[in-house]
Amino acid sequence: MSKPYHLQLPQVTLENAEPEAREVLERAKRQVGRLPNMYLLMANHPGLLETYLNGYDHLRKSSRLNPVEQEVVFLTLSRENSCEYCTSVHSFIADQMSKVPTEVTDAIRDGRPIPDARLEALRTFVRVMHDTRGRPDQAAAQAFFDAGYSEQHILDVILAIAVKTISNYANHVFNTPLDEAFSSREWRGEPVT
Repeated sequence: MSKPYHLQLPQVTLENAEPEAREVLERAKRQVGRLPNMYLLMANHPGLLETYLNGYDHLRKSSRLNPVEQEVVFLTLSRENSCEYCTSVHSFIADQMSKVPTEVTDAIRDGRPIPDARLEALRTFVRVMHDTRGRPDQAAAQAFFDAGYSEQHILDVILAIAVKTISNYANHVFNTPLDEAFSSREWRGEPVT
């Protein structure tokens, strides 16, 4: 694979933002309390950042998945998409804010099964949805249901895939530098081939 292209657009800050981007950045700051590098780069296209924030907010507020399960989904997708930025950030959020056991986040980061059977069933199903582009077979769906999940949870996974696709792909093209605040959980993935 040839060297990936990285956008040269600068970070958009509250100080240099056009009105539409400033409005979205101010909302983002209210929503999460800070402006991570990813948001400052995504603000080059306010609609991109707005769409990401809306989807992320909806998932956090209305998902049938609890906060630990949400982080398992986000972290699994970020690793599957080889997004070093999001894998690092969601490792930090999972450990520090959502109280996901470190053995769970480390297993996902390393591509190993999760020791908790229910969370492993979730991780496995997320990978199936990712790998099949949303076309799980009956056996995969049944294994997910057997672990206690429902068809409604599949819709939560789809929303998470949409949100993570936006952020993972944006981070790929921007080669987003990891914020110092998340450096304790930095993850360097395997190169994508």
